[in-house]
Amino acid sequence: MPDSEMQSSRLSGSKPGASTRQFLDISEIKDNCVVLKDGTLRAVLMVASVNFALKSEDEQQAIIAQYVSFLNSLEFPLQIVIQSRRLNIEKYIDRLKESERNQENELLKVQISDYRAFVSELVELGQIMQKHFFTVIPYSPLSDKRKGFFSRMGEVLSPATSVRLAEDRFRQRKNALDMRVDHIVSSLNSMGLKSVRLDTQGLIELYYRVYNPDLYESQKMADTARLRVTDTPGVA
Repeated sequence: MPDSEMQSSRLSGSKPGASTRQFLDISEIKDNCVVLKDGTLRAVLMVASVNFALKSEDEQQAIIAQYVSFLNSLEFPLQIVIQSRRLNIEKYIDRLKESERNQENELLKVQISDYRAFVSELVELGQIMQKHFFTVIPYSPLSDKRKGFFSRMGEVLSPATSVRLAEDRFRQRKNALDMRVDHIVSSLNSMGLKSVRLDTQGLIELYYRVYNPDLYESQKMADTARLRVTDTPGVA
């Protein structure tokens, strides 16, 4: 058998590589929560920004004082994530092109064309970035100070199994996480920062975009209600 045919046979008979899913810390996303493989939960808030530089000095001092008070009130770790993406104006440019084609007035058509060229050049040269701000709120049995040490350790010994198999255990952890979310939302509101909790669809889209930034622009995700997920054999 020629070398090329032998190599082809080896390739065709080789086993598929490991799924990328096993390298992620995420076990599943459900009920507006991210469940990690270690059994801990995460909630994600999208937070609106505030232009601190445009505030008066008294307003700036008030915001700083509220932020310090917010940090001192925390009894659990918190993660603040800033996501920067280059501004995508392709859809806006397409609408301008459509408007230009449908415009019967020649003068307006020329002005739309010049404006479209100006916007494209401005974004290209200015490297305009679009920023999103997120607050990640965790819940782990070990971080819950309301429970005793041995009780917390008992929940950590077999976390993934307990979360997957015991729905009541998941509900207890989710309720504790929900209380933390309410506290953070209230604290952010006191600083004039509006926030919204990402639901299941929003969480899946967020992580899909993080791990597939290029693919996200060309292939949008379908609604989670239309997605069908096949569980791995042997996993409850």
